[in-house]
Amino acid sequence: MSARLSIVNPVATPRSHADGDRFPPAPRPETLDGATVALYWNGKQNGLDALVKARELIEAAYEDVTFVEMTGALGGTTRYLSEEQLTLIEEKVDALVGTSADCGSCTSWLIRDLCEVERRGVPAIGYTAAIFDEDARFSAKTFGVPEACPVIVPECFSNKDTAEIHRMVEESFAEVVECLTKPRPVFDVLPEFASMVLESAPELHYGGGDLLEAFDEMQRRFVANGWSDGMPLVPPTRAKVDAMIAASGLDGGHVVGDFAPGFGIGTVEKIAANAVMAGCRPETMPVIMAMMECVLDPSIGLRTWAMSTGPQAPVVLVSGPIADEIGMNRGMCALGPGSVSEVNVAIGRALRLIMMNVGLSYPGITDMDTIGTPMKFSACVAENEERTPWEPWRVQQGHSLEDSTVTVNVPYGMTEFFDFQNSDPEKLIESWSTLTSHAVGTPSAGAWLIKKDAPLEAGYPFHGTFSNLLLMAPDHAAAFAAAGWTPADIKEAIHRRTKLPFRQLMLNQSMPAFETSHPELRWLLDAPETPVTVNPSADCFELFVVGAKAGRSQFCFGGTNSVTKPVIRR
Repeated sequence: MSARLSIVNPVATPRSHADGDRFPPAPRPETLDGATVALYWNGKQNGLDALVKARELIEAAYEDVTFVEMTGALGGTTRYLSEEQLTLIEEKVDALVGTSADCGSCTSWLIRDLCEVERRGVPAIGYTAAIFDEDARFSAKTFGVPEACPVIVPECFSNKDTAEIHRMVEESFAEVVECLTKPRPVFDVLPEFASMVLESAPELHYGGGDLLEAFDEMQRRFVANGWSDGMPLVPPTRAKVDAMIAASGLDGGHVVGDFAPGFGIGTVEKIAANAVMAGCRPETMPVIMAMMECVLDPSIGLRTWAMSTGPQAPVVLVSGPIADEIGMNRGMCALGPGSVSEVNVAIGRALRLIMMNVGLSYPGITDMDTIGTPMKFSACVAENEERTPWEPWRVQQGHSLEDSTVTVNVPYGMTEFFDFQNSDPEKLIESWSTLTSHAVGTPSAGAWLIKKDAPLEAGYPFHGTFSNLLLMAPDHAAAFAAAGWTPADIKEAIHRRTKLPFRQLMLNQSMPAFETSHPELRWLLDAPETPVTVNPSADCFELFVVGAKAGRSQFCFGGTNSVTKPVIRR
């Protein structure tokens, strides 16, 4: 072996391996006779069917049991327990049976609830589909009670009929009883997960007959360890990483934050190493650091979309003079691929690698995306400011003209809006609304009907505030501006036209969740063909001008709350 490649370790240490919180499981009663049992539903489809059967089995096995039926007070598609509910459980309840954990994000949130209940001295179980077993146990460890009890059933309750759900609940009842009534031994050693490879060494070394062979060995090992996004990586050598750190203006050991879902300790050095691997140059580091601030903002809900079975993927928007300074593309093929978008692609790719290797969001254990999406590789653009007929994006967001900003929005998908025909803004809106009305079937379309808004600071992205992003081609923007329309006018007009019959909008939503969230709208049950807006307000649409000539825009639907942060040059 004549060549050796040494690189900076890009994988973060999880907080649970450092000084993370740790709580013992609740003490267990010997019997549930005379107990008060909470039947807790987090809003997931068909979970109530499981709780009906669980209640029947508990009533048959124990005497004088009192039941308290609870639905998560906050959120929508997945609901979670409020502080008031947790206090009630602590004061009034002897055991809790919860459901359901049958997607990546709902598993995380249900296990979060179980851990919060256990911390308050109440034993709890949560039904979890087998494919989310490791996801559930990882979440229990992350939230400080690794002994928490996911009860594993073979299949998801969603898309199953009542008889099959009842059979799974009946077959797992013995485990439910054991988890609620037998003492839980406290783990002396925290569990590790075979599908997640962590490495604490500050540097990693790879050898070969020459540097190219050493490079190939690094790529092979990264793929084997799950640290790769599937494409070749730039080796994060000490010199390259140090250059990135210097460009940040911060010390390499400075902790920017703990990155969900694994709560990896995000030092500047770890961020820099992953940015190098993505192909970023030092001058991009201020943008990358602002991007980090965006995804660490609680309102964007990083943990949920990083773990989701859905294909949510971040779109990064850069506005201001730094975009031109670092060579970002704001025109043709701004979303890539191609050499003209090298800087855009590298910045977007850096976010994905940071999510993986700092946030520990790895497929199969903490990224449970059912199918996935190529948007997860990279999606980053710069504002076409010279073709923006209104105030630049950053000014619309409350920043000064001299500033540069980074915005992150996390949509479920993207589709083209094609209209070469119309210059009349009313007709453009009518055409556009055929997309905004029918890009449904995602959790956020019509989701306001099943939600109670959660506080933005809770870190839950389905809090009721959505930002459907319209990447508007300059020619479309010009047509609106020529008619005197402002972005506010466009958003209001699209919102008014984005309607569907209540019945159709509720096809993939939970009717019990609707009745719980909006009892004042129950009259719609008697008028199911009534048109209702897909989104709660015009604020659920945002416009960002980007691209080249011709009337082809992009509609990014179902996005999280958008977060904008200034680029800081230190």
